[in-house]
Amino acid sequence: MPALQKPQTLHETILQDLRARIVDGDWKPGFQLPKETELAAQFGVSRMTMNKVLTQLTREGFLLRRKKLGTFVTEPRAQSAVMEITDLESEVAALGKPYRFQLLERALRPLRPDDVLGTEDATISEEADLLYLRGVHFAGAQPFCLETRLINPQEAEGALEQDFTEVPPGRWLLATVPWGSAKHRIRAIHASSDDARALKISKGDACLEIARRTEAAGAWVTWVRLLYPGDSHQIVADFKPSS
Repeated sequence: MPALQKPQTLHETILQDLRARIVDGDWKPGFQLPKETELAAQFGVSRMTMNKVLTQLTREGFLLRRKKLGTFVTEPRAQSAVMEITDLESEVAALGKPYRFQLLERALRPLRPDDVLGTEDATISEEADLLYLRGVHFAGAQPFCLETRLINPQEAEGALEQDFTEVPPGRWLLATVPWGSAKHRIRAIHASSDDARALKISKGDACLEIARRTEAAGAWVTWVRLLYPGDSHQIVADFKPSS
């Protein structure tokens, strides 16, 4: 005999209702919700119950509650898959915003002491010239991600002939250089002055940093540091039990 499903509580019913209005676009980013007391009256629940619903939706990233101003629907957060290497343009497209890349710096230079992040156990000659790139990925008018990248020209044939003003380096590498393995490091950091200036945020703001090194046939190909404003990005991962 099939088990009976537990009936939903009022809290769960209201939570699903409000979440659906946001996800389906009925309440768009920036929309101001009615007052907590008004919502409680509409659903026939106590103010305490409605407060719990709004608090949970805020924790999930759907709402932003501002003291004395009210409760607002937030901009959707971009998502990156932890175990995948994706084109940043696809992340921006998922937000429904136009994408563009602005190259800030391009130089050919040897490895520097401050470049060791992600390359510490890679074999790189100190005399070898590496291609250094720094640029900003935009979602609409807002900076979406600051990219700093080193490319090993000996393993990425044709990289020196690319100016990377039309085609972002990540997209070019994905299409041109087959990669065999990747090592990620993810951490939360505070934006430096230079980082904040590029991302149009304040110095010291929380950011999400993804550092990744990729290899092909055991040889070091590229290291990249992707820096996202912390209030507009989240990391997702899907896991399956091992066999």
